[in-house]
Amino acid sequence: MKTYTAAFVGCGHMTEPVVDDAEDDPTIIRPYRHGETLRACDRLRLVACSSGRAEARRWVGSRNGIPPERQYADYREMIDRERPDLVVIGSQPEQRTERVIYAAEHGVGAIYAEKALSASMREADAVVEAVERNGVAFNMNTQRRWDPGYDKVKEIVNGGELGELRTMVSHHSGSLFEVDSHFFDLLMWLNEDRPALWVQGHIPDDGGVFDGDAMRADPEANATIQFDNGVTAFSLLSGRGVFDLEAVCERGMVSVVGNGAAWKLRRFDGGPEHREPLSFEPASSTVRLVEDLVHSLDTGEPPRGGARVARASTELLFGVVESHLAGGSRIELPLEDCRLRLDRDRPPKPQDFPL
Repeated sequence: MKTYTAAFVGCGHMTEPVVDDAEDDPTIIRPYRHGETLRACDRLRLVACSSGRAEARRWVGSRNGIPPERQYADYREMIDRERPDLVVIGSQPEQRTERVIYAAEHGVGAIYAEKALSASMREADAVVEAVERNGVAFNMNTQRRWDPGYDKVKEIVNGGELGELRTMVSHHSGSLFEVDSHFFDLLMWLNEDRPALWVQGHIPDDGGVFDGDAMRADPEANATIQFDNGVTAFSLLSGRGVFDLEAVCERGMVSVVGNGAAWKLRRFDGGPEHREPLSFEPASSTVRLVEDLVHSLDTGEPPRGGARVARASTELLFGVVESHLAGGSRIELPLEDCRLRLDRDRPPKPQDFPL
């Protein structure tokens, strides 16, 4: 079968960390980081990398067998010269849009982009337009969409054995764009990517966040999302830990505890409540994400994610912020004329590169 060429746009902590703070996390199935994920995919050949930081691109190049002449300071030069089939874009949301659009418009067939999609809704719209106009396969790194455990959850809550899905509750800690981008996408995925009708949100601490239409920080928030099929989702800063999920149906529920440390099915259909663990074969969600893109390159079929799905979850993020600014009022979707933009002065995550 055909082997495709791949390249990194950005060489940050998620690409190839010097010290991997996820290495000892038992809930993460490796490969996980961008470098190890591409190395694990035998249909891809990593040929180049780009970063404005010389020490970062030298480190990533050394770890992935990329010679110095293929380590670029300018991602545009890299794309123009190397013509990769697939690029991994690890930049921050404030810089991501221009990189995605350039790749889509200069011959790249598949894009694996970090989350959140963009720093504003206008930029998110521009990404969708460029990706769709050029027929590019696009997946955003909201890994749970490709996780076999959540596939099992989705099979149960959408399969009818517990009746109709009614409510989803996520308990989390973390900020909207950095963390909730993952969970909003998961809530959408478990509900068959149904459109949201409205969103309501509250930011407990908005000090230093807003400067006119600019957001100078990524805030934490509580949110309620109402979907068009009657399903309500709650995203709560409840203090229960990194991430717990409850998907409640008419005759039972599925719980995911401790970011995947435990998976449980409960049935309550009138008789004694019955509990059982979920059974599935764990696998790397990031490898499955990349293999999904390779399948799209092979067949022309759309991937599991896509730019429109990524845009929809981004709209939920901005809808939460708009609701907070409106005193907690419901914000009807789609958003109209959202002028907010995430605009942080955020340097790259420091790493002590050994080169």
